[in-house]
Amino acid sequence: MTRKLIIDTDTASDDAVAIIMALRSPLVSVEAITVVAGNCLLPQAVSNALYTAELCESSVPVFSGAAKPLTRDLVVAEWFHGHDGLGDHGYKPSHRTAESEPAVDAIIRLAKANPGIELVTLGPLTNIAQALDRDPSIAHDISRCVVMGGNPVCEGNVTPAAEFNIYVDPEAARKVFHSGLNIEMVGWQLCRGEAIFNPQDIAALRALNTPLADFSIDSNSTATNALKIQTGEIGISLPDPTAMGILLHPELCLASGSHYVEIETLSDITRGMTVVDLLNVTRDERNAHIWAQARKAHICWKLDVPKWKQLVIDSMR
Repeated sequence: MTRKLIIDTDTASDDAVAIIMALRSPLVSVEAITVVAGNCLLPQAVSNALYTAELCESSVPVFSGAAKPLTRDLVVAEWFHGHDGLGDHGYKPSHRTAESEPAVDAIIRLAKANPGIELVTLGPLTNIAQALDRDPSIAHDISRCVVMGGNPVCEGNVTPAAEFNIYVDPEAARKVFHSGLNIEMVGWQLCRGEAIFNPQDIAALRALNTPLADFSIDSNSTATNALKIQTGEIGISLPDPTAMGILLHPELCLASGSHYVEIETLSDITRGMTVVDLLNVTRDERNAHIWAQARKAHICWKLDVPKWKQLVIDSMR
């Protein structure tokens, strides 16, 4: 049977590639794209989701969600993805518009109507936290929640301590990680190193000569330049397609573990840090009262990079 899926996204360039992967996959039926502010302002993120759906000739409904984090001012990533989130090439939907139903209502409705539905989050977790606040029972209706977010035991990409999606709304992330959702955490470290779409990979993608392949490269033009400045790596970093690949094909995760995870919300220096209990010390007497609300998340530690890259390329044919 085709699996049902909700995509929650702050649609920028790597999000768009991930959305294409899902809309082109025979394994899932995307029931909704719900949009949250993050990489760019909410109206732009909604526009980008609609454009991506149009490009795939998909009628998937797109729902507008939270325009800002639960308690904080919004931080966007124009420096990485461009002012419009898609490399500033002028992409705009020609005829699609967002649904009138708010994203949080759509998430709750679809979760209750489709027990076992899967969820992948590609941006800050504000929409999901709000939906769980309104109806905590959806944590048990959603069979998998694949979260692109966090930096378990590695450097951050927005501060030394934090990955962008968690940093933007750490309070929302904490609510979600405490909720009882079956979370599979796909951290930023998995899209580094050999997982970078290097010049040879980009050439293979461009050789497809399809609108989807060209868009996946061109929309990431600003991100490619930003990555070189940030890390020195040459190519396209695709964190959201990494998460989508694992959502579609769990076997792409070659090594994983279940660990207690906490999200730092109080410190300015470590705001949004994903603190992972690798040695199972959180239940020791000295830690138990601090970690009382923490739950375990399934963390992917190793990606089957060649098969994942081939999945991305095949999705763009």
